[in-house]
Amino acid sequence: MGKNNQNIHFVVGLGSCGIAAGAKDLYEELASKIKNNSNASLSHTSCNGMCFKEPILEVFYPDGNRLMLGNIHKKDLDKVLEPLLNQKSVDEKFVVENSRQPDKKEKFQQKQHKIVLENCGIIDPDNIVPYLERGGYKAVKKALGTMSAEQVVDEIKASGLRGRGGAGFSTGTKWQLARNNKAEKKYMICNADEGDPGAFMDRAVLESDPHKVIEGLIIGGYAIGANYGYFYVRAEYPLAIKRLKLAISQATEKNLLGDNILKSNFSFHLKIKEGAGAFVCGEETALIASIEGDRGQPRLRPPFPAASGLWGYPTNINNVETLASIPWIINNGSATYASYGTPKSKGTKVFSLAGKIARGGLVEVDMGIPLREIIYTIGGGTSSGKSFKAVQLGGPSGGCIPESLLDTPVDYESIAATGAIMGSGGMVVMDDDTCIVDVAKFFLAFTQKESCGKCTFCRIGTTRLLEILEKITAGRGDMSDLEALEDLSGKVKDLSLCGLGKTAPNPIITTLKYFKDEYEEHIKDKKCRAGVCKDLIDFSVIEKECTDATCATKTVL
Repeated sequence: MGKNNQNIHFVVGLGSCGIAAGAKDLYEELASKIKNNSNASLSHTSCNGMCFKEPILEVFYPDGNRLMLGNIHKKDLDKVLEPLLNQKSVDEKFVVENSRQPDKKEKFQQKQHKIVLENCGIIDPDNIVPYLERGGYKAVKKALGTMSAEQVVDEIKASGLRGRGGAGFSTGTKWQLARNNKAEKKYMICNADEGDPGAFMDRAVLESDPHKVIEGLIIGGYAIGANYGYFYVRAEYPLAIKRLKLAISQATEKNLLGDNILKSNFSFHLKIKEGAGAFVCGEETALIASIEGDRGQPRLRPPFPAASGLWGYPTNINNVETLASIPWIINNGSATYASYGTPKSKGTKVFSLAGKIARGGLVEVDMGIPLREIIYTIGGGTSSGKSFKAVQLGGPSGGCIPESLLDTPVDYESIAATGAIMGSGGMVVMDDDTCIVDVAKFFLAFTQKESCGKCTFCRIGTTRLLEILEKITAGRGDMSDLEALEDLSGKVKDLSLCGLGKTAPNPIITTLKYFKDEYEEHIKDKKCRAGVCKDLIDFSVIEKECTDATCATKTVL
C-alpha cells in the first residue's frame, strides 16, 4: 500500500462495486479532510469480495492493528474521522472487522480459501510495487530460470487444474496440445469476455490484481512456445481495461514483458482487444474471429485452436481465473494445489453471489464444498428472509438447482448431474417471490438475442422456445406446450453448432425437471404463485368504509 508505519493509513476500496456504491466520493472527501494532517495517509485498493459492505474503508494503525468499516459513505466521515484519528471506538454499525477483537470476523469470510483472490482488496492495483512485495512475478522468474517449458506443462498437469471458464478441460493437457503443434508463431489468449447475467468474477480479478493474470499468461506463453498474447476483454469493463493497460506498461518497464524477459531467451508481447459485448464470443472460435476483425461467429471444429487458431497459428485460450491460478501453482507446487478440492475437481473455485442473497459478492472456496454452505454460511441465505427457491448456476447456459439439492458438492461432475453446469461461476439466488417460468423465459430471451444466427437450431429453435414460454406466462398455454418444450429443447441442445446453442435450453430443462408443478399452474389454473406474470393476476376494486374523519365517508381502494 505504500503506507508509512508511523502514520494512520486509510485505504478505500475502489472497484466497480465500491465506486457504484459511492466509494469515489468517500475517497475524495477523506483526501480533502486529511491533506494537511502529517500523521495520516491515504491509498486505494479494489474489491475484497464483500460487495454487500461497500463502500469499504480500512484503517491501519502504527501499532499493527487494523479496522475495517463497511457501508460508510461520504456523509458519515464527520462522525467517524476524529475517533479514527485518535484511535477511539466508532459506531459499531460501521465495524466489519477489528483486529483488537478477534471474534469480530465477518461471516462472509468463513469457509473461504483464497488463491486466485489472495491479493484482491489488499494491494493497490495501479501500482506494481505492492504486487512485487507479495511475491509477484516470482513464478515467472522460477519458470524462466529453473524450469524447461515441458516441466512447466507437466507441473500444471500434475496440479489437476481444470479450465475455470466452464468446460472444465485439463489446463495442462490443453497446453500440451498447443505445445506439440510446431509453428513459426503461436498465441496465448486470455478470455475475459464475461457475459453471464449475475457474473462478475473476471471483472473483479482484472480490476483488483491484473499483474497476476499477466503473469499467468507469460508462463503459459513460455510453456507452449508462444511469444504473443491477447487479452480479450469486453468494452463494458472500462476500469478493468484501464488497469490492465497500466499493468502491461509497468511490467514492460521492468522487463517482465517484452523482449528477452529478465535477460532470458524468452520474449512475450501483450495486446488488449476490446470486445463489443457479444455473448457468443465467449466461445473460443468466435472470440478468435472477433480478434481477427471478423464477425464473432463459431467455426466448425476440427481443426481446434491448438492446431489452427488465431490467423491460422496454434493458439491456447484460458479464462481469467484459470490464468490467475498459474503463478500460485508454480510457486507452491502442483502437489499443494492438488491437495485442495476433490479427486476429480482439484483446487479452488471463485463464484459471484448475486440475486436475492443477503451477503452478495465474490467468494473463493475449495472444490467439493456443498452448495448449502456457500449460500447460507457464506452468503447468509436470502436477502428477503423468505424461503430459498433455487440457485441458477452457470448463467444462461446453466440450470436452476432446487433447495432439495443444496447438499450437492461443488465439483464438475456433481453439478453436471443436476442438469446445471459449473460455468464460469455465477450464482443467482432466488426466493419464493421468484416465478420459475419467468426465470426460464428471462435466460432464454438472453441467449436467443445473443445467438449469432449461424445455425438453424440455435437461431430458430431458441426463438420457438421463447414463444412457447411467452405463451405460457401470458395464460395462453396448454399441456401440449410442455411436451413441445422438452422435445425442442433436446433438438436445440443436440443439433446446435457451438456451446451457446447446446446449453441454451438448460434453464428450461432444469426448471421443467424440478418445478414442473409451476408450469402446470400457469397452464391449468392460470395462476402465477409468485405474482410475477401480469397476465395471470386478477385485479379487483374493493370498497371499504373510511374511518378517518378527514376523508369522505366512502373511499375506493
